[in-house]
Amino acid sequence: MQFMLTWTLHPETFDEALQYFSQLTPEDDREQLGDAVTLVGRWNDLTSRTGVAILESDDLSAVNDFCLNWTNVCDMKLRPVLNDEKVRAIGRAKS
Repeated sequence: MQFMLTWTLHPETFDEALQYFSQLTPEDDREQLGDAVTLVGRWNDLTSRTGVAILESDDLSAVNDFCLNWTNVCDMKLRPVLNDEKVRAIGRAKS
């Protein structure tokens, strides 16, 4: 299952979060994600202190565990999402 994670960094922790994130390596990302979560992609808008990531996992607890790493510096929303192929299949089934 895929999830869309959106976040808004707190203004008072923005600099701290940016410095911390800028030091992370791909190995650090992998460790934070754990074995059950895959990062499909992540995009940041620094001027608005927001971002979005697509995560993939069959374990919602593992996704939430990853999110908890960042709750001290941002507000997050996590939503299950479907790719175009799955949405088209649902649409065809409704016809």
